Amino acid sequence: MKKNLQNALLLAMGLMTTVTFAQDWNVDSRTRIDMGGDYDKMETAQRATLGATWGGSDWGIHMSTVVNYNLGERDMQGMQVPASLGVYEAYASTSLMGYANMTVGRQALNYGSGMLIGSNEWNATRFTRDAFVFDLGLDMADLTVGYQSRMNGDSLTNGGSGYWLNAAKADGDWSANLLYGSQTATINDVDGDATTYMGLDLSYAMMGGALSLDVSYNTVSDGTTDLDMNSIGATYNVNDDMSISASQTSYGENGFNLLGGNAGAYGAETDSWNTHGNIGHLGANQKDIAIGGAYAMGDFNLGVTMHTITDESEGAAAEAYERSAMEISLGYTMSDNAGLSVNYATDNKGTETDTKYTWVTLTITP
Repeated sequence: MKKNLQNALLLAMGLMTTVTFAQDWNVDSRTRIDMGGDYDKMETAQRATLGATWGGSDWGIHMSTVVNYNLGERDMQGMQVPASLGVYEAYASTSLMGYANMTVGRQALNYGSGMLIGSNEWNATRFTRDAFVFDLGLDMADLTVGYQSRMNGDSLTNGGSGYWLNAAKADGDWSANLLYGSQTATINDVDGDATTYMGLDLSYAMMGGALSLDVSYNTVSDGTTDLDMNSIGATYNVNDDMSISASQTSYGENGFNLLGGNAGAYGAETDSWNTHGNIGHLGANQKDIAIGGAYAMGDFNLGVTMHTITDESEGAAAEAYERSAMEISLGYTMSDNAGLSVNYATDNKGTETDTKYTWVTLTITP
């Protein structure tokens, strides 16, 4: 335990010494208390990220480390579980003859809605990709071409190689993002079948920006089964401090899921509230109607969203199925460098009993 902590401190001190001469550096700390159940869980996790960036007019190098530590966690022998230290991001970027930028290394990436490629900032173990990424700023759209040799999730032994193409365009009141890609699942160094995916996200602002409309469509195919989901939503800004929103998300006859996004998989073996901080993907033929609102008052902000999920399949069981969930967030800006938030969610998961989740999060960024 002492040796691990000493190594972590030595590396942090070494990075801090280097950062003194670097062009830019960043650090953040997140302390989260999980008070799930009847508020008796009280599991506290600490995540600290330290990064530095060096660069010139046409090149850059970025590196960041992450330390995860669960306060009071012990193994089956009753021994204190040591802190884990690892590389979060490590990449180099350079300009290619002034026409494109190439970035190579471990990167946290997000495209469009983040349902297909996202970094999942909620979790202690965030998604990164060991990848080559080429960015081209064309007049018609911002074009990105990427190839990943591995996707890093809960374990470096599980990942996926593949490629993607992303095109983003914004002009005036509208914006669009189109993502297409393919990846091959790798489990214990054994390659599986290729899976292709496509996502389209559209947004349009009207009434002087007071009303925004959003449409999202995502599909995944493994060559034998097609998965799809689509979502439409609207947000109306009542004033500078208050907004209301409504959305409908529908899933196809085979459901939808792809590892590596900002929503957790559907199924009893996963719980997206804990792994992604949201309701996650639904089951086949299910539909979620969500209505919410947000209000800001000085340093305080409040958000509430109600979910009603139904099953559009045929049969008596589907007709009787109804799932409801509610999520509430309360945030307080303590200073320019610190914020405190409380997230509360209840979800009956289609049963008669609600599962309750509560997190208190303290975030500090110098």
